[in-house]
Amino acid sequence: MQLGMVGLGRMGSNMVRRLLRGDHQCVVTDLNPKNVDELAKEGAARSSSLDDFAAKLTKPRAAWIMVPAGDPTEQTVTALAQRFEAGDTIIDGGNSYYKDDVRRSQKLKDRGIHYLDVGTSGGVWGLERGYCMMIGGPKEAFDRLDPIFTTLAPGIGNIPRTPGREKLGGTSEQGYIYCGPSGAGHFVKMVHNGIEYGLMQAYAEGFDIFRNANSDQLEENYRYDLNVADIAEVWRRGSVVSSWLLDLTAMALAENPTLSEYTGFVQDSGEGRWTVNAALEEAVPAEVLTAALYTRFRSRQEHTFAEKLLSAMRQKFGGHIELKPK
Repeated sequence: MQLGMVGLGRMGSNMVRRLLRGDHQCVVTDLNPKNVDELAKEGAARSSSLDDFAAKLTKPRAAWIMVPAGDPTEQTVTALAQRFEAGDTIIDGGNSYYKDDVRRSQKLKDRGIHYLDVGTSGGVWGLERGYCMMIGGPKEAFDRLDPIFTTLAPGIGNIPRTPGREKLGGTSEQGYIYCGPSGAGHFVKMVHNGIEYGLMQAYAEGFDIFRNANSDQLEENYRYDLNVADIAEVWRRGSVVSSWLLDLTAMALAENPTLSEYTGFVQDSGEGRWTVNAALEEAVPAEVLTAALYTRFRSRQEHTFAEKLLSAMRQKFGGHIELKPK
């Protein structure tokens, strides 16, 4: 199939590369011409403006937006909508707020333009591992673009099948699902990221306990000088707490057990706040996720080894650069 990609950052550019490897055609555009030039050398069709971008797409057109959530996404959706026609599809693959998706989709529906919200997880590793996708919007648009999602998704790979899963069908084993109407994809991704906060916080606090196990505040008989890198590594192999986040933790600790290159200033990207807000609206208790979010707020005032580990995990899975306090 043909797909247009707006935004060639860490994820957008690698998504294009994965699609090119799958023999799809990609038209690309970005505010930085160098990013466009780089992918053009790899087989993508360059475009110099949104007008040129829209003209090079074959009707019914499909354009995937991979720019920062908020105003950049809002402006890009609006600009594309002005150039698209009935039957075309706009895909928001960033981390937008699901209520914004509902509003945008309703506006575009009046003009016959499909809008898909695609919660995308995979970070800087997605080119090789594939991207987990949670998709909301018109079912007919999802069905038409299924070959795109199939190529971007990880596939079954070497992950053991869930017993009984073969009887259920669907695409979830492939690494992508249709979640429901507009906003549903980003709603699922929002909660996914809220859970991510909690998992990361649990690892971070545990390793902080290990780090301080030789504190002079403890009786000498109960002090342990533990190798945190080795603990992370052994847990990767057969432990019930093994996970990709633990893999990344082990990687960071093997590189530098003290994490001295991190200050522990931990940013939150918005989804954690939105998840807590959703829990409040639904009257669902979410103590762990809320505490994990508040810890990130506190990290900007004082820093512990736990917060350095949070920064390390964010850098490893998403390439997030630690912001320095002002």
